[in-house]
Amino acid sequence: MEQGKQLTGTLALAVFAAALGSLQYGYSLGVINAPQKIIERHYGRSLGVWTERSAVLAENTTEEEEFKDAGEHPDVIIYWSLSVAIFSIGGMISSFLVGFVGDLRGRVKGMLMVNVLAVAAGLLMGLCRMWKPHIMVIMGRAVMGFYCGLTSGLVPMYIGEIAPKAYRGALGTLHQLAIVTGILISQVIGLDFILGNDDMWPLLLGLSGAPAVLQSFLLPLCPESPRYLYILLGQEQEARKSLHRLKGAYDPTPDLEEMKREKEEADKEPRVSILSLIRSSVYRQQLFVALMMHLSQQFSGINAIFYYSTAIFTLAGVSQPVYATIGVGVINTFFTMVSVALVDKAGRRTLTLVGLGGMCCCAVAMTVGLKLQNEYSWMSYVSMSSIFLFVSFFEIGPGPIPWFIVAEIFSQGPRPAAIALAGCCNWTSNFIVGMTFPYIQALLGSYVFILFAGLLLVFTVFTYLRVPETKGKTFEEIAAVFQKGRKKSAQSPKDATELQQLRTSTDA
Repeated sequence: MEQGKQLTGTLALAVFAAALGSLQYGYSLGVINAPQKIIERHYGRSLGVWTERSAVLAENTTEEEEFKDAGEHPDVIIYWSLSVAIFSIGGMISSFLVGFVGDLRGRVKGMLMVNVLAVAAGLLMGLCRMWKPHIMVIMGRAVMGFYCGLTSGLVPMYIGEIAPKAYRGALGTLHQLAIVTGILISQVIGLDFILGNDDMWPLLLGLSGAPAVLQSFLLPLCPESPRYLYILLGQEQEARKSLHRLKGAYDPTPDLEEMKREKEEADKEPRVSILSLIRSSVYRQQLFVALMMHLSQQFSGINAIFYYSTAIFTLAGVSQPVYATIGVGVINTFFTMVSVALVDKAGRRTLTLVGLGGMCCCAVAMTVGLKLQNEYSWMSYVSMSSIFLFVSFFEIGPGPIPWFIVAEIFSQGPRPAAIALAGCCNWTSNFIVGMTFPYIQALLGSYVFILFAGLLLVFTVFTYLRVPETKGKTFEEIAAVFQKGRKKSAQSPKDATELQQLRTSTDA
């Protein structure tokens, strides 16, 4: 193998250590699902629901029976929904700080610093019985969300900067693969005979911070990003040392020359602020596409599946819904790997269209299955199969592609602002779905996924009409596609003046 392109032990360690942050993100996404009923019962006790019920129930009623309907109490519903959705509020806020934290002390030290948040969040949830469980869990989920908002940007940033060209795509997708693996792990250890039971559920939630502890021991052994050292700090010798550690004994001159050109190009195009990007008509089409791609990811209904899959399988008549949920996690992981193999062959636009269209059909089938399951027993299998296929289609395209297509359709100047806006849009949408789904489900019943089917149809049509294929294209070629779509009236001297103002703006 050619020198400088081999996978060294140091590179493997660095990628593994960074991906632990993504694993923790995935674990935090999935861990709240399996022990839902148990947590709701403890919320009921903390909120006094047990006291209210015990006053009207017979003396010989067991505590289990007294608590079985705790999840239907209005106070429990709102605190449970907040426990699920507060995670996204933290991510929503911190998504704007990814660039600042990454540039402040570097990618490695940035990931190391934010691990304090993950450990604190794990302790809050793990020790929730020491005070009021509903308050402690909500606080822990909020802090963990803040951490995950940072790590969901820092991890792919670091891996993308240290990966050799030949493996940049494959290593970059490990971020998404680690997320779905974390979801699967949380589902397995959330089984009632492991940690998802009345005694161990605080430990189950507290383990959300465990990967951060391991990562804190490994990150000091990892080299800093050579691109950060050279392009942002101008430390050529330190960048050279980092390259040698990552790639072994080889001549780093070509890599350093590439970084030099990248630095010169970046200096020509100053960063565009978030406010300037929102106001600009020059980048409006790219920004519209980027935000719609992220909206399609979250409003597809996928997080409704992740957060509430156990409840949905129960509604579908599945006798062991937790095991069916784990099956969803396995399929989720498998089809993420399928996407890795296909994305550079089939193309971004094609896979997104196939994924969105397939999910739309599955949402309709899921609705039919839920509606008719009382009339035809085999309809429960239709519902369950639809959920499995729904997740499969999601991971083929709409899941991983929005995260990296933003970087492809924006140049160096507006890219950080665009990524921040797209990330905030993603987390905000995540919050809306997590907070409102229980109420929508109560309102629409078995028709709940018709709403998502309608949204998926809109996103499929939008992708077909407005999203260009970026596979194998340079930035100039992608920009030309957007320019062609703009009306001649928009291509006025005013646009040129605005672009110049953006590039010279002092608030960039």
